[in-house]
Amino acid sequence: MNPSRCSFPWFDSRANSAYIFDTMIATYDFRKAKELPRIREASASRHTDIDKMVSEILREVERKGDSALTRFTKKFDGLTIDKFRVPEREIGRALRKADPNFIKILRNAASNIRRFHKAQLRVNWSMRQADGIELRQRYLPVDSAGVYVPGGTAAYPSSVLMNVIPAQVAGVKEIHLVSPPDQTGHVHPDVLTAAAVLGVKNVYRVGGAQAIAALAYGTKSIPAVDVIVGPGNIFVATAKRMVYGRVGIDSFAGPSEVVILADSSADPRFIAADMLAQAEHDERASSVLITTDEPLAIRVLEQLLEVLSLYPRREIIERALTNAGAIYIVKNLAQGIALTNQLAPEHLEVITKNPEAVIGKIRNAGSIFVGNYSPVALGDYWAGPNHVLPTGGTARFSSPLSVGDFMRISSVTSYSKKAMQRVAGDVAFFAEHEGLTAHALSLLLRGKGVL
Repeated sequence: MNPSRCSFPWFDSRANSAYIFDTMIATYDFRKAKELPRIREASASRHTDIDKMVSEILREVERKGDSALTRFTKKFDGLTIDKFRVPEREIGRALRKADPNFIKILRNAASNIRRFHKAQLRVNWSMRQADGIELRQRYLPVDSAGVYVPGGTAAYPSSVLMNVIPAQVAGVKEIHLVSPPDQTGHVHPDVLTAAAVLGVKNVYRVGGAQAIAALAYGTKSIPAVDVIVGPGNIFVATAKRMVYGRVGIDSFAGPSEVVILADSSADPRFIAADMLAQAEHDERASSVLITTDEPLAIRVLEQLLEVLSLYPRREIIERALTNAGAIYIVKNLAQGIALTNQLAPEHLEVITKNPEAVIGKIRNAGSIFVGNYSPVALGDYWAGPNHVLPTGGTARFSSPLSVGDFMRISSVTSYSKKAMQRVAGDVAFFAEHEGLTAHALSLLLRGKGVL
């Protein structure tokens, strides 16, 4: 989409980074509503070369197991590793050496997350009808789950909490955590500390598509699991997509994204900070402001330019805002809501005078944050709702990671002889209507009482 640009005289007088954002601010042309903004276009792309590479990795790990893991770890990480399981004493040592304040914060965050996810638990139910008919539904956890936690050059203990806790609440017996090793060949101690806080003992130092393959197919060191969850780079996401069907997965994760829907009541400093926070994830991350207030749009852009130089990840932020950042000015909140629903964002901040009225009209969003004092970062680490969310517009049909992702539903049907005989003729007629005479016979035999 090529929306018409708004002309602001101060653009020409700004120095340094001003040119980077000279296409960020625009009016949104609803006459071209079918043309989605860059937030959706960027996440919809497929990479044929990556598909081919990942497919070969999956095939090799399925065939050769641990030896393939060793080879790919050497190739991609530059490390020679043939023992992938992290000893429990190493996990315990990480906990003992960790900053006590960090441990306290981890425990408090875990408590919030666990409390929220416990509310998602569903109980078995049954209904009884006349003549001895009973119908039941049972909720059962999967037997095992694999959790991928990004690592290597960075550590994400928050991913440990968000992915492991729903599985534990669901009642999964075996949880196996994989994370790429750092340059010393070890899993980052912060990741191990989070695992220790949650009581996770099965941790493996392997990453990338090969780690997903190990969890899907199983190796001598790493058992196959029923469900694989957790964020990762494009190789990890592609591998999860390719093994789906053999195992369950949480989602096909794409670049992270935030949409902020705001009116004049919003604080431009907060909005700019939240857009920068989203952009520092990845150069493909998307930060979008939709506002009814043109002065707010200008102040937010000024804030972005003013504080950008203070951030260590400035280059990543600049690329992200250039590639998939936008500030859209709409005529009214109704248009803003329509555009938001069209984007179906992973994260949505609603900062308006009457947010509940707006939220009531939002149909598509992964996680919603309300008001000036509820930034996405609260949800990333602390509040309780899961931060593993649908991206790339998939919030139109999918949901955040939840306890339900680790559970299966079984239905139970029980009919007495009397109940069966009462309905057998009608059901047999239905089966014959579809041309399935053997089905009809199985019903009529019971209906007539003939053995």
